[in-house]
Amino acid sequence: QVQLVESGGGLVQAGGSLRLSCAASGRTFSSYAMGWFRQAPGKEREFVAAINWSGGSTRYANSVNGRFTISRDNTKNTVYLQMNSLKPEDTAVYYCATDSARYGVAKSSRYEYAYWGQGTQVTVSS
Repeated sequence: QVQLVESGGGLVQAGGSLRLSCAASGRTFSSYAMGWFRQAPGKEREFVAAINWSGGSTRYANSVNGRFTISRDNTKNTVYLQMNSLKPEDTAVYYCATDSARYGVAKSSRYEYAYWGQGTQVTVSS
């Protein structure tokens, strides 16, 4: 059974930084692309960042490009999201997800991800 567990969320002031982690188990982590999404109250879940199965390719939403960095450590079965220069509009529940197919590219569509974590809250105060 695939499990994804996010951690690292919290409350931070605008301009601050946080690093989210997502630990995966239940399948060969290194074979699957991973993604981060977020959902603010009253809004749809939106794409944040993705990384392909090997870590050699990444993709970002325009709103976070240049501020956030996605990375993965296949020896630890973990994907990270380093968030810098945080803004109040980054406030949301952040979810990690794993691709439905092996050896995939970094994807921005939530419909291509098969498994999801429970989410971690990020709150940025102004």
